[in-house]
Amino acid sequence: HQLTYRDLVKDEIRHLTGEIASGFRSVSERPIATPLLASEQQISDALVSEFLESEMIVVGAPMYNFSVSSQLKAWMDRIAQPGKTFSYTPAGPVGLAGGKKVIIASARGGFYAGTGLEDMDFQELFLRKFLGFLGISCVEFVRAEGVSKGEDVKLREISRALSLIPQAINAIFAAKE
Repeated sequence: HQLTYRDLVKDEIRHLTGEIASGFRSVSERPIATPLLASEQQISDALVSEFLESEMIVVGAPMYNFSVSSQLKAWMDRIAQPGKTFSYTPAGPVGLAGGKKVIIASARGGFYAGTGLEDMDFQELFLRKFLGFLGISCVEFVRAEGVSKGEDVKLREISRALSLIPQAINAIFAAKE
């Protein structure tokens, strides 16, 4: 087995633009390649290949303004490619990346799960729906909530989240895809 580490902040991925997205089309439908488009297509192809070759994916996903970071969203936009990670059918889109196991490690400044703010957690639902769109149903979340509520709370919540990792790993390996 091989481990691949990708830091989306350090190794920034350009956000999706119409020009970059045009490179997702089949070769015969693509616009004339500019040097930028060719470079960005190479990056997109590498990200998709890396994603498709992975059996298990661990995503560090801090909650920013109730959702995912723009860096994570840029990665998601690059790996969601018709004909590679999903396909369009007469019955609707079908994910092509099934069989993967995903753990999302999420840090949140406040407390959301089981509170009155739970309906403002757009991060978890968004990630589950996105991964489901790609055909991935085996997803576990490990959350450290309240990390901006003081050092004692932060340390307690991080410790609690770390203690839940073995349970999340067991759950994804016990799940039937």
